[in-house]
Amino acid sequence: MKDYYKINEIARLYGIGVDSLRYYEKLGILKPRRDTNGYRLYNLKDMYKLNVIRDLRRLDFSMQQIKDYLEGQTVDHTLALLRQEQALVQAQIQELQTKARLLQRRIAALTEARSIVPGAITLRTLPQRPCVQFSAHITRDEEMDFVMKKLHRKHEDKIRDFGNQTFGAFLAMDELMQGIPNVYDAVFSVLEEDAADYDFVLPAGVYLSYFYQGSYQQNRSRVQEVLAYAASHGLTLAGTPFELYEIDNRDTVQEAEFLTEIQVAISPASL
Repeated sequence: MKDYYKINEIARLYGIGVDSLRYYEKLGILKPRRDTNGYRLYNLKDMYKLNVIRDLRRLDFSMQQIKDYLEGQTVDHTLALLRQEQALVQAQIQELQTKARLLQRRIAALTEARSIVPGAITLRTLPQRPCVQFSAHITRDEEMDFVMKKLHRKHEDKIRDFGNQTFGAFLAMDELMQGIPNVYDAVFSVLEEDAADYDFVLPAGVYLSYFYQGSYQQNRSRVQEVLAYAASHGLTLAGTPFELYEIDNRDTVQEAEFLTEIQVAISPASL
């Protein structure tokens, strides 16, 4: 085994760039000697340091932390670093477990949504749902995506997982009744039931529910079906109809696969 290795040999061995090796030298972590031609030569001690750098960088330790550790390495220092490393690993495990739960929730929600048969009007008893909202007059699908992003940015602390969140929009009923489909007054996102900070609440109670599949251009006729059903069954509306997006462009580019639910609250006195 050789005592010294050139920079290209070390770069190939560790799978890192020569610029990184020069950077470590600039920081004073590596101190290669020079041969008679001025080429850097790395010894076995440098390789040990590179092993430490590789392991600690994988755990997101800064280069300054790594330098401090290598310069003051003792058993106590190593134990402290190992405990810090252990805490970082535990945090990463928790983060991955959270991501796994969110993925499972999304898989379950999409699987359930695909099993829904559209076209039937039903009565659903639903719990209180706290929501955050962004008001804007929306007349195009492209505007909806933009306003949804504004809602997300405004409430990033509450909408932490954009893909998993339930989003909805309040229909602009005046324009809808004038024959203009796909027009909205506000978008909103449904939070967890126990959320303490919210803009408004969809109250607990009975809602008329109608799922439709495909283009949003049909929502005017679908809302009219819901209103006609309520009138024919003597049901009094207790709010403005709104849409919830069960399957949308976060999940598919095929418009035919979009699944939207229209909901409107019903006055208990009319039930």
